[in-house]
Amino acid sequence: MRTITLPLATMLALALAACQHETEQALPQPDADPTTALTVQQLDEQIMQRLRATGQFNWNEASAHTVWSALTRSDYVLSVGYQPVGFAATSALPADARQLPQWQQAREQVLQLILGQERQTNPTLTLDQLTLFEENSLPVLTVHVRELSTVQALRRSGLVRYAEPMGYEPNRPAAGAANRAVSSLSSSGCGNNTATAGLMEGSDYTVLPDGSKSSWNQQDQYHGIRAGWSQSSGQGIKVLIIDTGSSDAQENLGAAFNQGQSSGRSIERLVTLPRNSLFGIPYGEAETPNDGCGHGTSMAGACAAPRGTDGAAVGVAYNSNLITVRAAEDVLLDASREVQGVANAFVLAGNRPDVRIISMSMGRLTSSSQLTDAIRYAYGKGKLILCAAGTSFDWTAGWAGVVFPASLPEAVAVTGMKDDLRTRCDECHVGSDVEFTVVMQRTALDRRPLTLAMSGDAPSTVGGSSVATSSMAGIAALVWARYPADTRTQLMSRLVAASSNRTARSSTFGWGRVNVATALGALPQ
Repeated sequence: MRTITLPLATMLALALAACQHETEQALPQPDADPTTALTVQQLDEQIMQRLRATGQFNWNEASAHTVWSALTRSDYVLSVGYQPVGFAATSALPADARQLPQWQQAREQVLQLILGQERQTNPTLTLDQLTLFEENSLPVLTVHVRELSTVQALRRSGLVRYAEPMGYEPNRPAAGAANRAVSSLSSSGCGNNTATAGLMEGSDYTVLPDGSKSSWNQQDQYHGIRAGWSQSSGQGIKVLIIDTGSSDAQENLGAAFNQGQSSGRSIERLVTLPRNSLFGIPYGEAETPNDGCGHGTSMAGACAAPRGTDGAAVGVAYNSNLITVRAAEDVLLDASREVQGVANAFVLAGNRPDVRIISMSMGRLTSSSQLTDAIRYAYGKGKLILCAAGTSFDWTAGWAGVVFPASLPEAVAVTGMKDDLRTRCDECHVGSDVEFTVVMQRTALDRRPLTLAMSGDAPSTVGGSSVATSSMAGIAALVWARYPADTRTQLMSRLVAASSNRTARSSTFGWGRVNVATALGALPQ
């Protein structure tokens, strides 16, 4: 969500999230009527060149040959947004588009167009073999496409809003389940959510009277969180976290979610990630809400872990209601089913009137029109959408700006900063799309905020724009709980008015740090 018009930034991060669009010069085009797909190296060079030059890569602006090449070099999964003839591309999608007769007719016509093109080389192909993933509320088809002629025909059709590859990202592993399983990129953000050794009371955390541990960055000098707790605990506000799920071994996100000063609230553990498939044929068991990565558990803990009596780390909004959604395997959305899972999660959140805040600390390098549709769907239902601005890989450090989908105008991009209150965290992305910052790295000892580990009460620590985003979701929950009648716009105005850069927005850190106590009226401006 934007309070003013903002330009776009760049990309990649995990634990994150970012989006926006601008009119741009045409992408480099391959030779006319090519018959050979671009190599992975050629595709990556084209994408990275565009990202470095403009800060974004929009598949809808790439050539049909580039799109087909990306399909060929990944999993052949194409996302097709359809529309009735004459629908204005700049118009907002009707919330019930898939139920309207003219949109249903367009869907059938597009399916028949694809089937006709693909049958030229595969005469026995059926609609069941063509389509992939169960459809949600969006006017979007997810299909397997192998022919360049199909992509070209879709591009020419007035029934098509976009036709984009879902599973191609630069620097990704070769297609195939076995390769992805051992990929360091695919496991990015995973595997390190265990108890952190050497944490020191008084320095890394404060023990509250009930015995819970309050992370060093919840001190009042940074965000006024502890002072704000006298006015609000987040009660009555439901936050939905789109991530890698939550650990079924962490009782503080299960049976012990209500304990101590956290009471009368609810937690749900859901999954929207489609089960794995190979060229349209599902295999393996249905996915579960359980976090096999660790990232989602740490995000849930930072936002809403209970203020209990077991000595675990307390979340910012310790009395808010929580939904954790397993929408992806890890925080880099580089697989088709992860894109589908995240889109499904935003639609789910949009259809839940009890959800007010959506937090996502994941993202990708290239844009996705299907994800954009899903985010706009949820935004149209009044949700406050917080996305991580980005956390760098080695190959994105130093040049990548705000990632997709945090760069979208419907998203509130959040990043992290050091305790000197002027420097971004070592791995955090910054840029003009950033709206808020959260202090999450101590210069001394390089300490990051406390959160819940995969199991037990001993805290773990987590960094990047990921924890900044989930913490900001907790901050927003505290303020919205105090003013439950506020609209999203009114809430944003309160957050901005209580921020460190409220009089002069920064081109790097946006409105800066929100002071919760000020926003709640516990402290003067």
